[in-house]
Amino acid sequence: MSAALPVVRVSAERQSGTAPAAPVAIKISASKVCVFYGDQQALEDVNLDVGAHQVTALIGPSGCGKSTFLKTLNRMIDLVPKARVTGTVRLDNTDLYGSGVDVVGLRRRVGMVFQRSNPFPKSIFDNVAYGIRINGLASSRSDLHDRVEQSLQRAALWDEVKDRLNDSALALSGGQQQRLCIARALAVEPDVLLMDEPASALDPIATQRIEELIYELKRAYTIVIVTHNMQQAARVSDVTAFFWLGKLVEVGRTEALFTNPREKLTDDYVTGRFG
Repeated sequence: MSAALPVVRVSAERQSGTAPAAPVAIKISASKVCVFYGDQQALEDVNLDVGAHQVTALIGPSGCGKSTFLKTLNRMIDLVPKARVTGTVRLDNTDLYGSGVDVVGLRRRVGMVFQRSNPFPKSIFDNVAYGIRINGLASSRSDLHDRVEQSLQRAALWDEVKDRLNDSALALSGGQQQRLCIARALAVEPDVLLMDEPASALDPIATQRIEELIYELKRAYTIVIVTHNMQQAARVSDVTAFFWLGKLVEVGRTEALFTNPREKLTDDYVTGRFG
């Protein structure tokens, strides 16, 4: 695991609120990031620092660039036809778009959980064990079992599935499947967890479980979450970034951004005047 950059403030140039932010180590730093899909520009000059062991929420209307930006953080954007990225994204001391970057290794360090759960058509055990096996992380079968158990415990799923690890993952409920996908992401020992609307397809009870899990996971991981649910952003995040038409309008401590935004556009959005 790479050493973190020196302690700096999480505040961006247009941070909300007047109180100084507590100093935190920056885990990810995006500078002048632009994304193009062919001739169409999807992101324009995004500058955003993501603090270590914090939850950073990306909010804004559909099509404003939130998910596009999320995909730049582990180069999932590379898989989009005709996508092109300019600017710099750094994870600790590594330029993610520099020459010689191991993209497979990067995606292990920066895991992704998608909007809809996508368990493999395998057993619960094999879903979690998959990444451990292909990355050669387990030294023995006993170690493999321990790692699977630990990942399921971290995803708050172990107690519900420990007696049926050989059952199909597809037999789990929607909320359980999403937590299984989180366990699968955690099994390869990432530093950062990206979540693209992880609870949007879930019922309120399952959503609450996911939110509680996010709150617990930030003790060990840095989390970036895309959400259309502003109440969810307010509940789970430390920092919120508001995107609009491919631009980062404002970023700041979540409470300040929702109660005392600097930009009128932000105020209009969080108060429901549009979006």
